[in-house]
Amino acid sequence: MVYYFTSKREDVDRDVMIYMGKHKEENEDLIKYGLDSDLWFHVDKLSSAHVYLRMNPGEEWDSLPEGVLEDCAQLTKANSIEGNKRDNITVIYTPWSNLKKTNDMAVGQVGFKQNKMVKKVHIPVRVNAIVNRLNKTKVEKFPDLQAEKIEYEKEKNREARKAFNERYKREKAEAEARRKEKWEKDHAYEDLFSEENLAKNSNQNRGEGWVEDDFW
Repeated sequence: MVYYFTSKREDVDRDVMIYMGKHKEENEDLIKYGLDSDLWFHVDKLSSAHVYLRMNPGEEWDSLPEGVLEDCAQLTKANSIEGNKRDNITVIYTPWSNLKKTNDMAVGQVGFKQNKMVKKVHIPVRVNAIVNRLNKTKVEKFPDLQAEKIEYEKEKNREARKAFNERYKREKAEAEARRKEKWEKDHAYEDLFSEENLAKNSNQNRGEGWVEDDFW
């Protein structure tokens, strides 16, 4: 089972999907079948739920709107047994693609490929208004995470191929335009020196009465 939440804030221009597993076994599936557009949240140095933010393609993970970051961090704190009771905790977050899972790790445990890609946010206290607002949007689902990931990768590949084809056509057209421009530049004076034009301007073909005008 996966819990889904919707973050709706006046200071953010779109609704944001946040989700997490019900228990640590489901966290394993979320780790395994996450998307590279997902951002992972966890209370630092304490047990907590693995909370994920589904970002839009092209969004920068390290420059989230403050309101979205606050919602994710507050929800993460609220779903930590110990962290929910404490003030002044730290929530860490990183892209799903930076998570590292090895066979010797316990269920639900993860590491990081690059520690420099892990950011922190300080949470002084629990803000009940935020947690209650998010909990009102809570929906329980049983998604096929593997199928969702396969479809996501297919769509990602389709978009990549489309972008490649568009770039190829654009570069081909630009190369053809450059080739045509170069040809025209290289052949700009060919008509001027053609045999026909040279013959027209030759004195040999002028009559005996031809006189060149004088210009004073």
